[in-house]
Amino acid sequence: MHMNINVLWGLLIPFVGTSAGAACVFFMKDKLGDKVQKGLTGFASGVMVAASIWSLIIPAIEQSQNLGKLSFLPSATGFTLGIFFLLILDSVIPHLHLNTDKAEGIKSKLKKTTMMVLAVTLHNIPEGMAVGVVYAGLLSQNTAITAGGALALAIGIAIQNFPEGAIISLPLCAQGKSRGKAFLSGILSGAVEPVGALLTIFAASLVVPAMPYLLSFAAGAMIYVVVEELIPEMSSGEHSNIGVVMFSVGFVLMMALDVALG
Repeated sequence: MHMNINVLWGLLIPFVGTSAGAACVFFMKDKLGDKVQKGLTGFASGVMVAASIWSLIIPAIEQSQNLGKLSFLPSATGFTLGIFFLLILDSVIPHLHLNTDKAEGIKSKLKKTTMMVLAVTLHNIPEGMAVGVVYAGLLSQNTAITAGGALALAIGIAIQNFPEGAIISLPLCAQGKSRGKAFLSGILSGAVEPVGALLTIFAASLVVPAMPYLLSFAAGAMIYVVVEELIPEMSSGEHSNIGVVMFSVGFVLMMALDVALG
């Protein structure tokens, strides 16, 4: 398959977002404040929900219009499978969420910092899949996906990856890791995205008729992360209203990006 330069940039843009966020460890001395964390988590949630709808589910339904009133069926199936896929990963991969001491997944003797990186890596998987499947649709000249729409998704994911990079590298530094190692951990947590995107492109190119299922699968995986992890994080304790306000900002920004560029 001919991989043009635009697609390559599209796959790398989200990774650049994570890396730039991780670089905050060189400029900030302390971890992010509680209000800032809640705001950034809410913002990320808004971007991911809007991306799931406008960049993934709506194009998936549009591509199934030949099914008439049942055009929702491939999207509903893919979405449900995406939820269960992340549910399985969440149950198997040992990981530790921010501000908690109880690890999830199978029991392991991994270090706390390693499990924190795995937690971020876990929810970067669906984001990489989402970017990959959209660009796969673009490469197959699928009419429901435009270059602008694919770019909008890549930019939206990159914007919400910036705080993710900071949220992983700053606490690691605060726990005693050197700035260089904390930065590297942040980068590694985001490296799964371009890799996942590339694999998805190659897989999707083999099964173009399955595109509606793959698009909605990625949407289901992203929504799982939002509902299971991000929304509880932004809603717990005080200042949850900041998370809600920033959710709406992220949602509107991603919606605007997709419609304006698409």
